[in-house]
Amino acid sequence: MFDKLIIEFDKGLRTLLAPAHSVRPHPDDSVPEAELSEQEQRHAEGLMRVNHCGEICAQALYQGQALTARDASAREALRQAAQEEEEHLAWTERRVRELGGRVSLLNPLWYGGSLAIGVAAGVLGDKWNLGFLEETEQQVTAHLESHLTRLPDQDGRSRAIVTQMRDDERRHAEMAHDFGAAKLPLPLRHAMKLSARVMTSLSYRL
Repeated sequence: MFDKLIIEFDKGLRTLLAPAHSVRPHPDDSVPEAELSEQEQRHAEGLMRVNHCGEICAQALYQGQALTARDASAREALRQAAQEEEEHLAWTERRVRELGGRVSLLNPLWYGGSLAIGVAAGVLGDKWNLGFLEETEQQVTAHLESHLTRLPDQDGRSRAIVTQMRDDERRHAEMAHDFGAAKLPLPLRHAMKLSARVMTSLSYRL
């Protein structure tokens, strides 16, 4: 048990401090850089910082959920989703840097809170664990759809990343549903949306 805790602690440190890696090519590799005004560049940077922060949260959520998942198939579903979320982390981190920005200063706070939520979701049982995963991914999909309407039209590189992330998140939600996810109560879904608004508002600037 102690060894497992050390491994999970190491995962957290690497998520927060080490560059993430992507097995797949970055979705924007073949897209030329567009000319953006200073205002457009700052706006795109803020949105991509929010997306990077969301991937930090996703890593922590999946880590916490996998720690407490009982069923082997549920743990494998979470592991597969976490792998793609790590790729999203790499894509968004590089894009934030390309736009002249930095990742959120609040990432350690978001990571710790998300890890605790993930552990709690797993303790409730696999169907609720997967239900939390499904609802999270549905909300993230909607969030990414909104970013596609807010990013500058000519910023093809950011848009390519967000489009692929949206498609992956939608597939994660469908996977959780297929594994038997329970429907979360409406008040909990609303609470998740409210907490997401707080996170996105702060990480856009910080």
